[in-house]
Amino acid sequence: MSASTSLPELDEATDLQAAPLEPWQVVVWNDPVNLMSYVVRVFRTYFGYSIDRATTLMQAVHHEGHAVVATGPRETMEVHAQAMHDYGLWATVRKAP
Repeated sequence: MSASTSLPELDEATDLQAAPLEPWQVVVWNDPVNLMSYVVRVFRTYFGYSIDRATTLMQAVHHEGHAVVATGPRETMEVHAQAMHDYGLWATVRKAP
């Protein structure tokens, strides 16, 4: 005895689309512990930023209290924030405005 299965006929069109990827940001905050030269070195080493870009971001952290250092998918930004913590920097992840 053989069993045959048949697929039901669908009379609806199904539109399968991935949810849009919303950008997230890694924000590095000012702290009283880390030297400015160290923060520049972290940005250059981890993100591969040029000396000018890393210095600009460090200056924003120092003078404005924080800087957005990376933008992208949430999971990637969480990895970056953890890396900043591993370097001893204070970082958070937020949804991009």
